[in-house]
Amino acid sequence: MCRNIRVLYNFDPPATSEEVRSAALQYVRKVSGMNKPSQANEAAFDRAVHEIAHLTQHLLEDLVTAAAPKDREVEAERRRARAVARFG
Repeated sequence: MCRNIRVLYNFDPPATSEEVRSAALQYVRKVSGMNKPSQANEAAFDRAVHEIAHLTQHLLEDLVTAAAPKDREVEAERRRARAVARFG
């Protein structure tokens, strides 16, 4: 799947609607193979982003876990460390 899509579940504070929309946009781009749709496909593309973001928000609200919420800053630092190790 697309490397730009990040885990949004079980963070403190919870994922924002903008983060959910960004993940939905990346998903639709990946599945459709389009970074920017043509005018003929723009309505379908935008509708898909909106619907996937809506469903993702419901999913995140409905999931339950006994695990403690993850810290955003700690996870971001881990991603940066992996990037340095991977790309130098």
